[in-house]
Amino acid sequence: MPIRRISRRNFLGGTTLSGAAIRIGLPPLEAMFNSTGTAYAAATPAGRIAEQPIESRFLAWFNGNGIPERYWIPTETGEGYRMTPCLSPLAPFRNDVHVISGLDNDIARVPGPGNDHHRSMSGLMTGVPFTGRGAGGPSIDQVIAANVGGRSRFRSLQVGVCPESHGDSIQRNMSWAGKDRALPPELIPQNLFDRIFGVKDPAWVERKKSVLDTVQESAKSLQADLGRHDQARLDDYLSSIRDLERAIGSLPPEYSEIEEPEISGDMKDWPRIAKLQTDLLVHALASGQTRVASYMLTKCQSLTRLPWLGYTTLRHHDYTHNKAEGPRGQRVLRDICRWHVEEFAYMLGRMKSIPEGDGTLLDNCCLVYVHEHAEANAHKNNGMIAVVAGHASGMVTGRHTVTAGTMGDLYLSLANDVMQAGVDGFPNARRKLPGIV
Repeated sequence: MPIRRISRRNFLGGTTLSGAAIRIGLPPLEAMFNSTGTAYAAATPAGRIAEQPIESRFLAWFNGNGIPERYWIPTETGEGYRMTPCLSPLAPFRNDVHVISGLDNDIARVPGPGNDHHRSMSGLMTGVPFTGRGAGGPSIDQVIAANVGGRSRFRSLQVGVCPESHGDSIQRNMSWAGKDRALPPELIPQNLFDRIFGVKDPAWVERKKSVLDTVQESAKSLQADLGRHDQARLDDYLSSIRDLERAIGSLPPEYSEIEEPEISGDMKDWPRIAKLQTDLLVHALASGQTRVASYMLTKCQSLTRLPWLGYTTLRHHDYTHNKAEGPRGQRVLRDICRWHVEEFAYMLGRMKSIPEGDGTLLDNCCLVYVHEHAEANAHKNNGMIAVVAGHASGMVTGRHTVTAGTMGDLYLSLANDVMQAGVDGFPNARRKLPGIV
């Protein structure tokens, strides 16, 4: 029996007793693609099959405070490079990532207000100097979203993990709609869940009932039209949503609060939150609700302690400057940065586990992982490092490349050669980098 084609824009819908509308995007199903799995194939009103290319999706990932270069940057270039201690969590994804070093954040050296972190963060994300209040222009994710995000439910999503309230706006935000116009990351899993899956309703806001209760009839109707593989895939998808509900419902009440680090903000289980936020964001990307997102694991100039790693004597920012710890501070920073990479690797693994067409979600994504500094202790803003991941538009992966371009050069290459966004330029971009696709 031939597969009945369904639209990529389909969703499961329902209405709660209070009249709140719930809509749940669908995962990539076989019925959404043509026979080779290379394009969406939805039936038109005239009964024909209209094929559309699988959309590429873009994610900017940020960690604060920079890195210990000796433990992060490979000494070899090309395909035969050895994984460093910080990059070791990416070993299973070696063929899915491209490590790029030697990039320049030249805007960070333009004299102006703020400290090195302020100036570096603005230059990193927008290619424009810090204004004294915020970033000087739109960030790269928003430049791309302006060109490719219009047809999605969300033009872009901003996600964060560590809810530190200290510092200025430039330290707490990585996404900017324009000059001094921050787009704050959603830090609380409960709120991100509600935004992605529907409107809050008293019947289930405390997780006593499931958001899935409202879409049961819609799900049953869809199941009847699906093949065996798609039925199983839909069951797994709905089960994963319920698992997320349970996990979020089990969080202690204080996890919905944002406090100064000096109070209690550094004693929460950030890895638990990070994985929930990652799972929620991957749901949004897989179900086509957005094509562009940003993920801020830690803040710029982060002040967190890290009890899950056994480090509570000093804060993250203190370790970057080896305060009171000497050489041991660099080794602690190595372990902190390895945890950051572990969370990035978890994101890659989740994307790679989701079939999409003839490949996986990761095959149609472009991720770029950056910090506001290279060597953290020196606040270094040249010789910057980025990890680019995914396979959208034939991205080059499985190698380490040393380049002499700017961060803007990299962004412009990703925006146009990978995302096909048709971006006219980026403030500190002078040329597209070779060897990206």
